[in-house]
Amino acid sequence: MTSPEKIWTAGLVVIGDEILSGRTHDKNIAQVASWLQVQGIRLAEVRVVPDDQDRIIEAVNALRDANDYLFTTGGIGPTHDDITVDAVSAALDVPVVIHEDARALLERYYSDKGGLNEGRLRMARVPEGADLIPNRMSGAPGIRRGNVILMAGVPHITAGMLDALTGKLEGGAPLLTETIGCWVAESEIANLLRETEQAHENTQIGSYPFFRDGKVGANFVIRSTSEEDLKSCVDTLCDGLATSGYDFTPGGI
Repeated sequence: MTSPEKIWTAGLVVIGDEILSGRTHDKNIAQVASWLQVQGIRLAEVRVVPDDQDRIIEAVNALRDANDYLFTTGGIGPTHDDITVDAVSAALDVPVVIHEDARALLERYYSDKGGLNEGRLRMARVPEGADLIPNRMSGAPGIRRGNVILMAGVPHITAGMLDALTGKLEGGAPLLTETIGCWVAESEIANLLRETEQAHENTQIGSYPFFRDGKVGANFVIRSTSEEDLKSCVDTLCDGLATSGYDFTPGGI
C-alpha cells in the first residue's frame, strides 16, 4: 500500500551494551535503512542505547512520536538482560503478557531441543495487544504492536523478520538514486550543487568527498521519488560539471 504524496519516516532504536562497547559491530542499521527505502519509508533517525529500561523507554517514546514507525533491534532473547519487551510495554503503557501463539511456536521449535524452559518462555512475552512477526531462523518471533516493531539483534534473523514484513507497511513512493563521480573538491562546485538541487524541487543531492592516490574527488548521490525529476537533475548536474571543465563518471568513482 503506498501514499506517494506523503513522506513516511521511521525511527530505529538499536539496543545493547555490546554495541556501545564495540564487542559487536552493528550491521542492522544499513539493512533496515535499505529495506525501508524499498518500502517507501525513510529512516529518519537512529539511536543506540544500553540495556537500561529508562534509556530504552526514553528513546522509544521520542522516536515513535516523531515518526510514522518505530523499529527496535536487540533485547528480545531469553536472558535476564533482554528487557526490550518490558521497556516498550512501559513506553506504550500496556502490560507484558504471554502470547499463546508464540508459546505454541516455541514449544514446537524446542520440542527436540530440551523443551520450553523458563528462559525460552521469555521469548513468548509481548506488549498486550501485539501481533507476531514470523521468524523462520530460530523460532522466536518478532513483535509488532501498531506502528512499533520489535526485532532480533542478530542480523540474519533481523533480515528474516524484515522479509516477513515486506509489503505489510504503508509507505510512499520508493526513493530512486543515481550517483555521479568527479575528481573535484566539493568546495569548488558547492554553488553548482546548491543551485541544481534548488532548481529541482523533488530531489536531494548528497556530496561524499574522498581522497585517493593523492587526489581529491567526490561522489554525488542524487535522490528522488520521481524518475523524471531524477533524470532531469542528473542531466543538469552533468551539464554543469562539463561546462565547468570537469570530467565526471556516471555510477560514481
